[in-house]
Amino acid sequence: MDTPPRILSTQEADALIARLEARHGALMFHQSGGCCDGSAPMCFPKGEFRVGAQDVLLGEIAANSLEGGVQVWIGAAQFEYWRHTQVTIDVVPGRGSGMSLEAPEGLRFIVRSRIFTDEEVALLEAAGEPARGA
Repeated sequence: MDTPPRILSTQEADALIARLEARHGALMFHQSGGCCDGSAPMCFPKGEFRVGAQDVLLGEIAANSLEGGVQVWIGAAQFEYWRHTQVTIDVVPGRGSGMSLEAPEGLRFIVRSRIFTDEEVALLEAAGEPARGA
């Protein structure tokens, strides 16, 4: 069995990402830890949010994006709570944070999650920890 991805996205999220990339260029996400807009995934132009040693790369989504994938980061402390959870970025109607690029679209990115099975956890642990920022 392959290692399960830590991060996924819905078709609706991918479509919004494509629209935002057409307007803003390459993108990135950082999973908010509770400030600003609860714990929403925040979308930024790639490189606008500086990731550091306390950030963990969950993976990439939207394979049709400008650079082959949109990186999704999370703070290390929050990752400790979510390490056994697969996260899916989705979109719902409504207005998100003013700092996230989708705010003017009348849509907002949200996360949906599920707990990994014991077998999936074992595969993830055998593969090692995800990458950390610089």
